[in-house]
Amino acid sequence: MNPVRLVATAALLALAGCAPVGPDYHVPDESVANRGTAKTPLRQQAADASLYSREETPSQWWRLYQDPQLDALVRQALQTNADLRQAQAHLEAARAVSEQARSKQELEAGIKANPVYGHPAGMQYLQPGLVLPNDWMVTVGAGISYQVDLFGQIRRAIEAADADAQAAQAALDSARITVAAETARAYASLCSAGMQLKAARHAIDVQEESLKAVQMLVGNGRGTALDVTRAQAQLDQLEAASPPFLARQRTALYTLAALTGRTPAEMPSNLLSCSTPPHLSQPIPVGDGASLLKRRPDVRQAERALAAATARIGVATADLYPRISLGLDGTSLGLASMLAQGSTLGWSVGPLISWSLPDAGTHARIAQAQAQSREALAHFDAVVLQSLREAESALVIYARELDRDEALEAARRHGEQAALQARQLLAAGKIDYLAMLDAERTLASSESALAASQAELAADQIAVFLALGGGWENAPPLTK
Repeated sequence: MNPVRLVATAALLALAGCAPVGPDYHVPDESVANRGTAKTPLRQQAADASLYSREETPSQWWRLYQDPQLDALVRQALQTNADLRQAQAHLEAARAVSEQARSKQELEAGIKANPVYGHPAGMQYLQPGLVLPNDWMVTVGAGISYQVDLFGQIRRAIEAADADAQAAQAALDSARITVAAETARAYASLCSAGMQLKAARHAIDVQEESLKAVQMLVGNGRGTALDVTRAQAQLDQLEAASPPFLARQRTALYTLAALTGRTPAEMPSNLLSCSTPPHLSQPIPVGDGASLLKRRPDVRQAERALAAATARIGVATADLYPRISLGLDGTSLGLASMLAQGSTLGWSVGPLISWSLPDAGTHARIAQAQAQSREALAHFDAVVLQSLREAESALVIYARELDRDEALEAARRHGEQAALQARQLLAAGKIDYLAMLDAERTLASSESALAASQAELAADQIAVFLALGGGWENAPPLTK
């Protein structure tokens, strides 16, 4: 048989006959993700069944708010956000590493040429008196080699690199979720601050009317300077509440600028006119525990990191065994004028076996890989537990804030009714003007408390969607 074919046949037989060393990966049976309790419907979903549905969370959950401005901001953020561009670059680098690992399965070819001027020593030919003339000498060589992956080190390295690339993809997906949620949160914060500022200004208007009434009474001898001072102090306190809302509006606008890849000066100022935060009136679709774990990219990222760590045990274990490379080399050595003549040509084919005898360092690397695999499993379990905790916590916080919002809405309605009755009694001459203003102040206070609750409610809804892990599917491509 032709020597080249003989070597190739031996390589194929070796590959077919040996399984890679090290453990084959599967999600460990003892992992938290395999517990039945991790796949059941979320407990808080069952406790507040009227607030949540078993439908799967849509990939673009922010569209449920039916707010075109919010849709445009999130779309812009997903296309131009700087953090997403970093994550995309990291993914591309991880994929390149995977391709590099896979290239080890291919033939490696090389060419070399070494032209030199001079002459060899006569003793090189065991002729002490021989003096050769100076001339150009050329060494030209070409070779093809192939590493026989007899013990699966290359295959395990490819497994690890592929898992790393998949983990990088999950990290990008996780970054998309965060960017979408943070954009929605910043927009809700801007609009909530506008709503609270509007309520604060109403309270100021009412208190200014109260101060004028007290001053009029004092001027007519029906009050004291203490009444004026107290009314002025209440007005000052209400006016002190407005600047923080103005600051929140601006900082939310600047946050939106950073998230969408724009400078603060590039943001449209008309966003500051928003005074109605996004509100979801329908039950939130949350799915169940099993779909949550499949959907959240951070869980997938941790699982892929575990797969990569498991594969690296095999990479380290393969160092216990010899490495075999099959090679075919051809050379031409001689004077430049004789290049490629038959007498200058030579070739060889055969295996190259290299083996570093296992030592303490080899076993230490295996132990290190095994420990890193256990660490990755612990991290995977922690991420699964954290995802369930975050989802349950977000659901219960949202549900209880809804309860609080309903109570504050009832208080506002009663305050509005009391203010209307006070105005009617004032018109009938049965109460004085201050009594009516007191009812108005109570209404303004109720409106401010309700505005604060609705601001919390908008943030809590977004926290629920963030915990559910939607927002990375069908994402628009990044703008480079």
